[in-house]
Amino acid sequence: MNAEDRDLGMDRPITRRDIVQGVAIGTGAMALAGVAPALAQPATYSPEAAPDYYPPLRQGMRGSHPGSFEPAHQLRNRGGVIDISAAEHTGETYDLVVVGGGISGLSAAYFYLKNAGRGARVLVLDNHDDFGGHAKRNEFKVNGRTLAINGGTLNIESPHHYNKWAKEVLADIGVDLDRYVRENTSNRSLYSSLGLKRAHFFDRETWGADRLVVPHDSSPGRRNIYSPSYVNQMPISVKAKRDLLRLVDPKQPDYMPGLPSDEKKFRLATTSYKDFLLNIAKVDPQVLWFFQTTGHGIFCLGADAVPASFAWQMGAPGFSGMGLDPTTLGVLADLPGGQHGRQNESDGGGDIHFPDGNATVARLLVRWLIPDAVPGNTQESVGTAHVDYAKLDRIDQPARIRLNSIAVHVKHDGDPATAKEVVVTYTRGGKLYDVRGRAVIMAGWNMMIPYITPEIPRAQKEALLYGVKGPLVYTSVAIRNWTSFHKLGIRAINSPTMWNETVELTEAADLGDLHHPRTPEEPIALHLVKIMAEPGKDGRTQHRMGRERLLNTSFETFERNIRDQLGRILGPGGFDPARDIDGIMVNRWPHGYAYTYNSLFDPLEWVFTESETRPCVVARKPVGRISIANSDAAASPHTDAAMLEAHRAVTEVLDHRAWPFANELGQAPKIPDSNGPYRPKGL
Repeated sequence: MNAEDRDLGMDRPITRRDIVQGVAIGTGAMALAGVAPALAQPATYSPEAAPDYYPPLRQGMRGSHPGSFEPAHQLRNRGGVIDISAAEHTGETYDLVVVGGGISGLSAAYFYLKNAGRGARVLVLDNHDDFGGHAKRNEFKVNGRTLAINGGTLNIESPHHYNKWAKEVLADIGVDLDRYVRENTSNRSLYSSLGLKRAHFFDRETWGADRLVVPHDSSPGRRNIYSPSYVNQMPISVKAKRDLLRLVDPKQPDYMPGLPSDEKKFRLATTSYKDFLLNIAKVDPQVLWFFQTTGHGIFCLGADAVPASFAWQMGAPGFSGMGLDPTTLGVLADLPGGQHGRQNESDGGGDIHFPDGNATVARLLVRWLIPDAVPGNTQESVGTAHVDYAKLDRIDQPARIRLNSIAVHVKHDGDPATAKEVVVTYTRGGKLYDVRGRAVIMAGWNMMIPYITPEIPRAQKEALLYGVKGPLVYTSVAIRNWTSFHKLGIRAINSPTMWNETVELTEAADLGDLHHPRTPEEPIALHLVKIMAEPGKDGRTQHRMGRERLLNTSFETFERNIRDQLGRILGPGGFDPARDIDGIMVNRWPHGYAYTYNSLFDPLEWVFTESETRPCVVARKPVGRISIANSDAAASPHTDAAMLEAHRAVTEVLDHRAWPFANELGQAPKIPDSNGPYRPKGL
């Protein structure tokens, strides 16, 4: 190890460097290649029973962690061909098997048990070592303090706009958002009371020298920080400064004079935000640096691949003088942010952020399904609850959650039109097993379903493969104190051309006994974001290329860049990456946000209407006793969309026409109110 790496702290024993690429280690990777009997785990393989089994505390490569996807990739590479003859029959039969333990899969188990009764039996299979899918919890223990942060899904966005079924889920599992907001009133002003603001860091690779610029004359919480005094501090040209101030000025000119609003909107829908800025608003190219990541947080695509109409809807600058008519109900009204976006509408309810993001929702769902596994009985108690993972998969309970289990084959036992059971084969601990379900809900990612489920018609398989999920990385870093942030007067730093485009203190939030640090001398967690976009390509190609790059980036590379970036930004405030970093969790999501239709690359009717020709509609059709529920089915990354799709899938399962053996449960299942024709919220 060289001196530079030692100065960064690369020799500190906080990571698992035995896992280099995150793709080659793990017994699950051997399952499809054939395992020697001496290496195979016994049927009783149960890592969750270990006393120290607690995934939220695991550092290193998280998200799609080593061991959670290798058999699936082998299956994909083989075109879905697998010999399941060696699978061990567990003898288990369930009324419903759910493949995927994310928000949609857990919600499907909830809807099923609520309507069929707790006399039914449900099994949830998940490939990860923790439940929740993208709604993962990261947890650190630093100097006796527990720090919790989201490893994936960040917020409940505009809960007042949630669909009926999502609201039902939240109410039944004990979520009280009004109470939570009231109890966190003082936290909203914590950083501003300390004078901490949002700032920009100009990196030497792009601008010739490292430079942190802080807006000293703006409100600490204000997002539009481009005041003249702030802009004049920046190392950009005189013309770029002038153009930047013009772009953010509410009194800027109309860049499409003489055109009616509808025509302007059409042109904006077929023009990228990058082209709008450079060729229509005609700003200096240096100005693009500030806005090149527009769309990253929603589409995993930047300004080159986000329609200008989407940028307008999200509140990006450049449109205040164009006289565009407000967007009414519909696709664009669901975009978060901006004057017309759902998160800022006066009746939308804002963004609700639990300390660990929507992992709180996942934990409360698991408590509803398996009360013994998650201690406590209130929303607040789940904040510090230590989940007992050994209780997730017990025989004596209506719902069971089986982690570390990757489904590789799902097929009816006979003709799908007449079969009474579906056989689900999965790999766990290096061996193949199978279980049977009277119905199955596929609640994983659409693009994997064609390789797992051979009976799906070809056209439907093509539709399932259409929506390529956007790759992204959320990194959680525990630091021993945040005095450097306080000294520099910053709470969040935007640096679009560095390894992580944003670095920020976690949002101040309490949940029960889980308290956010109040003083800079206390430990805190940082939230870092990296989007794996590949500018210049169409959206789906960017996602594929970004995923490949992400999977081939080692944790060591992440760690070195993280330490270097934090040292460069915070060093003038006294931060030492070797001394002050206590832990790092890189939440790698190669299959991150659900693909949302894009008017630059997809038919306009898919983007702006609820056309039945959209791939998500074709893809979610049930096949015999197999239904599909996930956010991909709505072409929307929102949590409420995942819940809505779970309700639809369970409705299909419980419908008497698809459930001829209903009396086997000893009762006729309750058919949920359809609430009118099904209308997905896809973006």
